[in-house]
Amino acid sequence: MSTITANPKIALIIGSTRAARFADVPAQWMLKQAQAREDLDVELLDLRDFNLPFFDEVASSAWVPSQSPEAVRWQKTLAGFDGFIFVVAEYNHSLTGALKNALDHAYKEWSHKPFTAIGYGGVGAARAIEHLRLIGIEMHMVSTHAAVHIGGSDFFTIFPAVGNQPIESIEQNLIPTATALDELVWWAKATMAARAETAGRAQAD
Repeated sequence: MSTITANPKIALIIGSTRAARFADVPAQWMLKQAQAREDLDVELLDLRDFNLPFFDEVASSAWVPSQSPEAVRWQKTLAGFDGFIFVVAEYNHSLTGALKNALDHAYKEWSHKPFTAIGYGGVGAARAIEHLRLIGIEMHMVSTHAAVHIGGSDFFTIFPAVGNQPIESIEQNLIPTATALDELVWWAKATMAARAETAGRAQAD
């Protein structure tokens, strides 16, 4: 298998676009954790910056090139990353429509790449992240076992309508689960090497 020396390039994707979203708080905390590491390079991607239409293509981009210029821009952006961290809100026991739509607007750009998540809500977005994992499997992605869940009293401590405390007040409870980044880096390096080897064989044929 090929040897990979460059740090994996990871996109931290904010999966909510509501004006009143809470997503920026966990996103910035996770960004800080990732930026403190020397074994990955992270960039924040905000779905607000991509005016993706509701999916209306003739088929998935796995089979037919997308016609929407914004979808193509989204795909080209994703293609440059080796893995992903999703910031996941839970709406009615699942992930947001905005995130699902963004997932549907790409395919090969997700394929053979790992992801992890930081979720928030009453149960730490556990159900939404499980749905995300099922979608990831269909996209040929690799999910980490660990994820960061901000739920229960921790969530209500920092949620503006209740405790409104800074996220640092619960940080000691979150740090242990940030080992999800260790798994993400491991899988990113493994899949980078595998993709490089596959590309090399294709060029040799």
